[in-house]
Amino acid sequence: MSRLIFLYQMDLPHRAVAVYTYLHDRANKDGECWPSVNKIAGDIKLSPATVRRAIKDLKKAGLIETKQRYREQGGKSSLLFKIKML
Repeated sequence: MSRLIFLYQMDLPHRAVAVYTYLHDRANKDGECWPSVNKIAGDIKLSPATVRRAIKDLKKAGLIETKQRYREQGGKSSLLFKIKML
């Protein structure tokens, strides 16, 4: 049985399932990864806007947390994603 079976039983849009699966596949042992929205979008063939909506869906469902990362000079970098493994 898949460790993600709970995901398929939730009432989530398919975009959120695709993004969660992507993040889950790339997370380290602590459940963290930091791909850019554009990288996620390109890899799973969705638009960046759709990926952003999926991230909102997942945050609302309590499946992920995000934290903005910053460069040494103070500019924004990619988000740190922390996935919750149920």
